[in-house]
Amino acid sequence: MAVSLGQLEMPLTCLGVPDRGTKEDFGGKVSSEPDKLEEVTPIEADELLRNGSYLLDVREDDEFQAGHAPVAHHIALGELENRYQEIPQDRVIICVCRGGGRSARAAEALAGVGYKTMNLAGGMRAWEASELTVLSETGEEAAII
Repeated sequence: MAVSLGQLEMPLTCLGVPDRGTKEDFGGKVSSEPDKLEEVTPIEADELLRNGSYLLDVREDDEFQAGHAPVAHHIALGELENRYQEIPQDRVIICVCRGGGRSARAAEALAGVGYKTMNLAGGMRAWEASELTVLSETGEEAAII
């Protein structure tokens, strides 16, 4: 059995990952079930990140380089199938993209293989609109593209 990741299929090879807390430990918003995706606002995400959650940015390389959250870890959605093992299994994973669609697919797929996930509602556009820090890797002013 596999979890669909757009056109990709993610094998269910890490179903035996250890327990990483309960929904109640994270205000009831965490999902480890792909059909019950939980969303978090940028302000809530910022607080969760300060307390040890992991921000996974699934946008394309040029989007990430143009502007990303300071603590974001980057794995493009198209690479997630082959690289999801790099993501820590002992933390809540907050997935983000530009507007929330791609990251919702990533969060659902990761939840399907045992990760505790949340989706950042509104994506990096909402992060920037909330006046949270955005960094650039290009040497130019940060931008959400």
